[in-house]
Order: sequence, then structure tokens, then C-alpha cells
Amino acid sequence: MNASLQPPEHVLNTFGLTSHPPIPMGDSWLGGWRVGEVVLSLVPDHARAAWSASVRESLYVEGLRIARPFRATDGRYVVSGWRADTYIAGSPEPRHDEVVAVADRLHEATAGLDRPRFLLQPPAPPHTDVDVFTAADRAAWEDVPLRSARGAGMAEPSSEDGMRSVEIIKTLGTLRKPVDLPSQVVHGDLFGTVLFAGAAAPGITDIVPYWRPASWAAAVAVVDSLAWGGADEGLVHRWADQPEWPQMMLRATMFRLAVHALHPRSTAGALPGLERVVEIVRLLV
Repeated sequence: MNASLQPPEHVLNTFGLTSHPPIPMGDSWLGGWRVGEVVLSLVPDHARAAWSASVRESLYVEGLRIARPFRATDGRYVVSGWRADTYIAGSPEPRHDEVVAVADRLHEATAGLDRPRFLLQPPAPPHTDVDVFTAADRAAWEDVPLRSARGAGMAEPSSEDGMRSVEIIKTLGTLRKPVDLPSQVVHGDLFGTVLFAGAAAPGITDIVPYWRPASWAAAVAVVDSLAWGGADEGLVHRWADQPEWPQMMLRATMFRLAVHALHPRSTAGALPGLERVVEIVRLLV
């Protein structure tokens, strides 16, 4: 997906956004384009984008700013692969405990949502980013880690760090114990996407849906913060009252390692941070 691609004229017209020139947002808003008080973004998956928009249209979470979808003039959420959202101010900051607190509040509000049908679909070629994340998510829970990826014909990692990731996943898989927690709709990508603007309430621009226990999604945010956000190890222990926390941290780490092993754009530089988390998690379980 080319985040630098400017929204075409017909998309601007269909959303009724012709009064202002599009301004690139850079890394915030995942490379979207601001047009007045609206941000246009390319979507990796139409079904997920439309689902996220329909949920965010009416979702209320106390102490959280939520970017609302901006519908096209014909009522659509997505036009030619572009979605539009109301602009909310802010940028990602290393306020890691606040991100986990956002996860808790958000998932209380999403607990009653139905499971989206697209989350039941297995990865299928030609593989997109969505398929990679689906296979990686399943790798942490299925009896034989990465079985779904192999069954879908995904390429085995050939790089040294990719093969190392697979080795670690297999080892961590032996530390899993059964957990009895309800699954629900959760946002599985909060790290780096929660927007902060001074003392204003934190904001989110999207919901990246998974069907997992709420504490797993909090654990993913903690794993990411430890691996790449410079968070202190105390973050793990400050949130240790989350249900089945050691096992959720274990599965969140396996998930991120599986993304690293399977994603064609993974870089070797991402693995050392994950290996740091592995050592923390081994002590935890």
C-alpha cells in the first residue's frame, strides 16, 4: 500500500472535499491526507475499513476521543479504497501506561459487539498484509504454531532473524497453558496509534479488530511498548492484575514474533526488541 499516493480527484469529489488542497499527514494517521477537518486514508481491506467506520460512528468511550467516519455524498464509508474520518489533533507519544488504560476502557465498550464475519476467514493467497496478521494471530493460539500459515502456503522465512523467530515461537509454544477467558472484539494495534495532545483525552483513529480476550490486546500494547517504544520493565508488572496476564503476555509475544517471521517487509532490526520481551515473558510464566 503506497501511503504517499495522493487522493484522486474523483474521491475528493465523492466525499465533497473540494474546498481545501490535500495536505500529507506523514507518519501520524498512517500516511493519510488532511483536507480541511477531514483525513483521507488508503485502506488495506475494504470490509475491515467499513466495519471500523460503522462501529466508530456511534461508539462512546468515556475519556477517549474517537475519530468519526465522514461519509461520502452517496453514504458510503469507502470510495475506491479511500476512507474519510473527522480530524482529531494529536500524535503518538511514549505514554505507555495511558495506552494500556485506553485498551481497558475501549474494550469494556466493545465487549458487546458481534464477531465480524471476516475474522472467521482463513488466510488465502494472494497473501495481503491482512492475511499475514491473521496467520500470525492464529499462530499464538493453534495447537501447532504457524500451522495456519503453512496451510495457506505462506513462504517460510529464509532470513536468519526470520528463522530465529520461528525457533523462539516453537519454544514459547511449549510454555502455553489452557486459558478460560471470553473472546470479544478488541483493537489489536494500539501502540503507536493512540494520539495524545497535551492534557486532552487520548484519541484513536481506527479499530483494528481481532476476536480475542481483552487482556490479550492490552498485552500486545505492552509487548510493542517494551520491544520498540523504550518502555520500562515495570510496565509488565503494573498491569499484572489483568486476567491470565502471564499467558496473555506469552501469546502476545508469539503473535508479534509470528508477524516478524511472516511479513515480507520485516527487518532484522525489529528482532532484538522482541528478544528482550521474550526474556521478560519467560520469567513471567
